[in-house]
Amino acid sequence: MRLHSTTSKALWQVSSPNTKYDSSLTAFLQWIVIDAKVYDLTRFADLHPGGANVLYAPGVAGKDATGVFFGLHRHEVLLRQQYARLQIGTISGQAERIKAPAPGALSLVPYAEPTWLSSGFHSPYYNDGHRQFHKAVRRFFMEEVYPDAIRCEETGKRIPQELVDKLSVMNFLAMRIGPGKHLQGRSLMGGVVKPEEYDHFYELILNLELSRFGTRGFVDGLLNGGVIALPPILNFGSPGIQSRYVPEVLEGKKYIALAITEAFAGSDVAGVQTVAVRDGDDWVVTGTKKWITNGTFADYFTTLCQTDQGSLVLLIPRSENVSTKPVKTSYSPTAGTAYVTFDGARVPASHMLGKVGQGLHVILSNFNHERWMVAATSLGAQRVVVEECLKWTNQRIAFKKPLHSQAVIRAKLALMIERVEACQAWMENITHQMNNMNYAEQSDKLAGPIALLKKFISRSGRETAEDATQMFGGRGITVGGMGKIIENFHRTSPFDAILAGAEDVLGDLGVRQAIRKIPKDARL
Repeated sequence: MRLHSTTSKALWQVSSPNTKYDSSLTAFLQWIVIDAKVYDLTRFADLHPGGANVLYAPGVAGKDATGVFFGLHRHEVLLRQQYARLQIGTISGQAERIKAPAPGALSLVPYAEPTWLSSGFHSPYYNDGHRQFHKAVRRFFMEEVYPDAIRCEETGKRIPQELVDKLSVMNFLAMRIGPGKHLQGRSLMGGVVKPEEYDHFYELILNLELSRFGTRGFVDGLLNGGVIALPPILNFGSPGIQSRYVPEVLEGKKYIALAITEAFAGSDVAGVQTVAVRDGDDWVVTGTKKWITNGTFADYFTTLCQTDQGSLVLLIPRSENVSTKPVKTSYSPTAGTAYVTFDGARVPASHMLGKVGQGLHVILSNFNHERWMVAATSLGAQRVVVEECLKWTNQRIAFKKPLHSQAVIRAKLALMIERVEACQAWMENITHQMNNMNYAEQSDKLAGPIALLKKFISRSGRETAEDATQMFGGRGITVGGMGKIIENFHRTSPFDAILAGAEDVLGDLGVRQAIRKIPKDARL
């Protein structure tokens, strides 16, 4: 093997794979080859997180350590500046084989992409417009969103305003709310799709791509409060309220959260104890809400209250009588999960969303879209986990063979693939129905199916999380490193099983909806 320097025309002799370890050649042995690139680790050895001895091992020192490296590290490690600068040359006559995917590129790993994005496969649901949109979204997310996703997930800090501004230019939040009048006159993704062409499959693409980073807390922190709190305003708010509050939220100038859940009432939405009392032209609201997504930084709260005449939804601005504090959960604080206290907060009667007594109707009609969205992001994360496991079992050597040579591993992979493909098929079927039903029809016909869909996808996700963790072993329960995506998904997949409705409650809802529609004359 001959090494070609990146800094001069000189050639150095490099150890061949058969070179024997010699402790007298310490300096020489601090050169290693990874994927045709030569790295001088002389100054790095003592800083190596695993200790210098790992680098002096007979299978590493002075050798082509490509296989060893990828058994321990992700490829992204080589791209970091502090490690990339250790490269001193390349092996003459050899070329780099393992490259970082270009922004917007599709994975060639089987089942890493849904079939409509896989070469040679077809779908009745998507057209060329969806494909162009997908490419633009993935490229934008990788270039503009991914760096902040990783940073915020680790630090727990809220999404930076600079990123919100970039997303707002693309009308990201407006698109995530789905098709509708709120898109009129807006440039979507830089003009890739026209507002009148935008359908729920475009929205599905956004949700699936957003969840590919392995950063579950960031997914909710990325303006999810607006996704679930704005629709009640758009569907039940007065024109004056819509024109006053919706634009500034869609443009990223203000933030909003949906405040329903309490310590007293979770899935039992009718059991909320926050009280609104009419006082002249105002409502006075007293009570608490818990586990409110984006609540720590929200400016407004779409809030379910009880009155002496039934339930009511109010849009409550933050004031000196509205306070929030963070709730520590098992995913990143970047989600802004909050405990919200309304201490006699005065709200103008004009901020009513719907009529007194219609609060449950307003909230329940909003649940379909929220549950569909949560299911979609869970599905996107699951597919990434499948790709991670296929890659890992292909490169991980155990018992002197690739991990996937074990029948038990192949059986787990089969189940993971079956689950993610079944979830995708059901998700696309429901999305197709949403495209062909109006709001009232969706409320009537899709509440049960969407509830069952979300339960199926979230439960599938937790089963896949368990299988993936077994494949990755200790790496699957270690924050960061080779198994970071698996660890994050295993730790946070229960959120998908709880948020927007717990699995058992949704399963029961789906069956009760079906029982109600059994024809009275149906008999065996």
